Amino acid sequence: MRVLGVDPGLTRCGVGVVEGVPGRPCTLVAYYVVYTDPADELPLRLLHLDTELTRLVAEHRPESVAVERVFSQHNVRTVMGTAQASAVAVLAGARAGLPVQTYTPSEVKAAITGSGQADKAQMMAMVTRLLRLAEPPRPADAADALALAICHIWRGGTRARIAAAADAVRQRTAASRTGARPGAPGRPGPKRQGGTR
Repeated sequence: MRVLGVDPGLTRCGVGVVEGVPGRPCTLVAYYVVYTDPADELPLRLLHLDTELTRLVAEHRPESVAVERVFSQHNVRTVMGTAQASAVAVLAGARAGLPVQTYTPSEVKAAITGSGQADKAQMMAMVTRLLRLAEPPRPADAADALALAICHIWRGGTRARIAAAADAVRQRTAASRTGARPGAPGRPGPKRQGGTR
């Protein structure tokens, strides 16, 4: 599974692309930080972010996109910019027809370190180890995006497989019920021999 993770931010937006399967170390594909100039007008900043994220999705062709879920902060201005960047990331994935999943910071921390209270240093160390890198990915925005991608492979990938298996069971059950009743809707009934209606 290839996942593109996005750590949304209006000034700095981390993007990380990772491949792997649930429960195993993953492989780094690439990581980036998309910058926008705080001196620019908001529409131009959002347009630049949209253009870059759309380009990266097209370039790397992920199977899904994972975005950090925006949570309430004391600084309303900061959370507004983060929410706007998050919406652009979700849109970039949806426009490409990809499933998009959001995760809270504590969900990502728990998936990567086993503790939802892990600090930045612990997260950086685990991302470096899980991707088998010689040195930590910098800046932190890129490392956070990689953590999101790993989290989705391990948690979202498992969820997707469970959902697919449950779907298959439901379809088999429905098919066997339909097959057990001749003349059920959508299936021809038994043919009559001779006679007229």
